[in-house]
Amino acid sequence: MEKIETITGAVSHLDRANVDTDQIMPKQFLKRVERTGFGEFLFYDWAKEPGWDLPPNPILVAGENFGCGSSREHAPWGLQDYGFQAIVAPSFADIFYSNCTKIGLLPIVLSEEDCRALAHAGHGQIDLRAQEVRIGGSEPREVAFEIDHEIRRRLLAGLDDVGVTLGSEQDIAAYEQHRRDDGGLVGAIDTTAL
Repeated sequence: MEKIETITGAVSHLDRANVDTDQIMPKQFLKRVERTGFGEFLFYDWAKEPGWDLPPNPILVAGENFGCGSSREHAPWGLQDYGFQAIVAPSFADIFYSNCTKIGLLPIVLSEEDCRALAHAGHGQIDLRAQEVRIGGSEPREVAFEIDHEIRRRLLAGLDDVGVTLGSEQDIAAYEQHRRDDGGLVGAIDTTAL
């Protein structure tokens, strides 16, 4: 997973609320478990509508309750594969939010007013370390956002779940050795030989 510090660029705006994961990535495209190759199917049914235009800019601004519905991981995969690095919305479905953070797609919660300002400006910068969004345009401004400390740490370091576990490899080996020495870990795999 790539480290995230700042994301700078143009903004795409999806002015719709309650966008569920079935609309983001329809069920007929859920036949693979690779994380790549889903961008071309993003918003598949909506992309057929006349006038549909959602360029793959680094920042997507969406309406409230983005990512609601089923918990499919393919929706964040598709958004990231399409080119989005951050999604800014007034609210997200909890599971969708979590799935985004696990792959390095940054979800940011801002007020509806700040989301509209960012969409209108058409350009912005997200600074994860400072926890602020810099909105460009004729009246530039900075808006603070909240993010869980552990999620922020993992994204700054580029650590997915496997990376977090590997970071504790020595502690895990020491724990297993202690358990073997105490006779409490019967039939354990000897990780020192791996």
